[in-house]
Formats: sequence, C-alpha cells, structure tokens
Amino acid sequence: MTSDLPVGTILDTDDPAQLHASKLNRHTFWCGQSGSGKTYALGVLLEQVLLHTMLPIVVLDPNTDFVKLGSVRDDAGPDGARITDRDIRVLRPGTSGDPLKVRFVDMDIRSRAAILQLDPILDREEFNVMLRTDAVQIDQIDEPLVDVLRRSDEPQFHQIAMRLENLGVTDWDLWAWGRPDVTDVIDQRADATVVDLGSFGTPEEQQATALAVLDHLWAHRDERIGRLVVIDEAHNLCSPAPTTPLERLLTERIVQIAAEGRKYGIWLLLSTQRPSKVHPNAVSQCDNLGLMKMSSASDLAELGDVFGYAPDALLQRSPTFGQGQVLFAGGFTTAPQLVQIAPRLTHEGGSDVAVALR
Repeated sequence: MTSDLPVGTILDTDDPAQLHASKLNRHTFWCGQSGSGKTYALGVLLEQVLLHTMLPIVVLDPNTDFVKLGSVRDDAGPDGARITDRDIRVLRPGTSGDPLKVRFVDMDIRSRAAILQLDPILDREEFNVMLRTDAVQIDQIDEPLVDVLRRSDEPQFHQIAMRLENLGVTDWDLWAWGRPDVTDVIDQRADATVVDLGSFGTPEEQQATALAVLDHLWAHRDERIGRLVVIDEAHNLCSPAPTTPLERLLTERIVQIAAEGRKYGIWLLLSTQRPSKVHPNAVSQCDNLGLMKMSSASDLAELGDVFGYAPDALLQRSPTFGQGQVLFAGGFTTAPQLVQIAPRLTHEGGSDVAVALR
C-alpha cells in the first residue's frame, strides 16, 4: 500500500498530485472562502486517509457536512467499494442509529463548571457542591441528573439542580446520563467517527459536546494512539475572542492540543473560511497548509506571515483559484503545489441551496 495520498492533479496538467500520509502527524490548517470547495476538497482528503492508512479519524462537524462520509456515490468505482468496507460511525442527536450523547458527570470538573457558569472562587459554595455530585453515582442510574439531585437529602444538591434548570441545561438533547456516550464510541477506534454537532439546537450543546470529546482525548493522551482530529468550521469552536466560560475553556483546550498534542498522537486539522476567525495560537502550530480561493489581501498577508513555507508568489494566486483548486504547502508535500482536487467518492452531507427556476 502506497504511503502517498492521491488527491487530484497538478493544476493545468494531467500529472497526479499526492500528499504524504506520514506527515499527517503534524497539525494542518485548511482554509478557503465560501464557495471555494473547501468542504468538498477536505472530503477527498479524508476518503484517501480511509483508503490508504489505518489512522482513526474523528470529525467534529458543526455544519453536518460529513455525515455521509460512508455513503458512496454510484460512480465511485473500486475505491468506493473499499470505502464501504471501512468502519465509519456517524453520531447524531436523537435516539435512532448511533445517538450522540455526553455523560455530564464524566466530564472534566472545569468543563462542568463552565457549563454551569460556576466560578471556583466567586461561586465557591456551589462549586464545592458540584465536586461532590460524583458521589451520586449517576453512571449507575438511567435518569436525568436533576431528578437524582432533587431526591437527595442534601439541600446543596438541590441548588445544583436549580442551576441546571435555570440555565436550560436539562433541556439540552445531548445528555446520556447513565447510558453510553460519545467517548465510548471514540474509544472503539473506528476508521472514522463523525460527531454531528450541526443537528443540535444551540451553540452551547455543540461546544459542550466538542469539549467532552477533546477533554477525553487529552485525558488519555499518554496512550499515544495516533488520531486525526478534524475540526470543521473551526471558528465555531476556537474563536480568537471567546466570551462565555464554555467558549473560553473549549478554545483553551484546542490551543493546548495544538501546542502539545502532536507528541501524544493527537493531530489536528483545522478547517475554516478565514485565518483571522480562528485563535492565532492554534493556527500558528500548523505545519501543513491547504489554501483554496481567498480574495482578502489581509488574510493572505496573515497566511504569509504564519506559514513561511508557502511561497508568496503562490499565495498571491489564491484569489484567481477556481472551485476545487488548492495550494498545498508544508510537510505533507515534497514541494508546494497547486492542485485541482479529484472527484469525491462519497456524498457531501451539506450543499448549496439551488435557485428555483420557472
């Protein structure tokens, strides 16, 4: 099996374009403005990772773009048949199929505090009570935490139950309570696990689920299991100016993984429309670049400053790119190259809304 990933052809030629699979053990930044074909092209790369490597993929999918990663097109050919042999799990909110759930009491204590908007100093009494909710052993009880807390003999537990209700956290459609959750599925190491964040009703549910996944991977980093963690539309989860406690903690975790995760086998692929929309301390840690059409001169200047290995002459061609054209630079390509991306083998989960014609 080749260690190179065929992703298309060299621009304006029929010569094959390839990326080095072995260099996905570095963080990757993938960007392009709306309409550039960014999500489509990323799907091509993920398909080739599935075909040519044993690298588990975890996709945090805020726009429900990759939920059909295992759904092969009719014209995909032999490679499409091989995709169907891969173990691809798609976790979605609700109760059918593989439900996307999170166990609240298994989350990191700081993450639980962020969800409940508790400060360990300003809210020290309630924070201390939350520390003791582990004693409830909710993992053995198949019912909502708030009901268990209200039955407790300790009045302080009733305060936590009230906070859960007042913040609307009990209405979120993600809680597993005592049942299996997203981290159980990730630990099974499927070839690809797509976490459909886009079907949640609130940004807070997206953020809490993403944080549960990343906290779990970080807590088990000493296992050194290589994984490609794709954060699509990364600006939704790693803002340069987070405002809420949950946003701040999630951004902090992503920045920490970007800075320290590589040596533990947690390799990020951050995909977004503009580099300025993602925290700079995450972007600056990326050693691979996939750049599609980008018309903003300021964004291109920022990319040139951060990714010195991308030649300025090629960066400046980005505004002229057609759909599906991409500049690859960095460790996963022998030399910077302009590429026309190959056709997809699988269906896209999301697509543009067509103009209705009479």
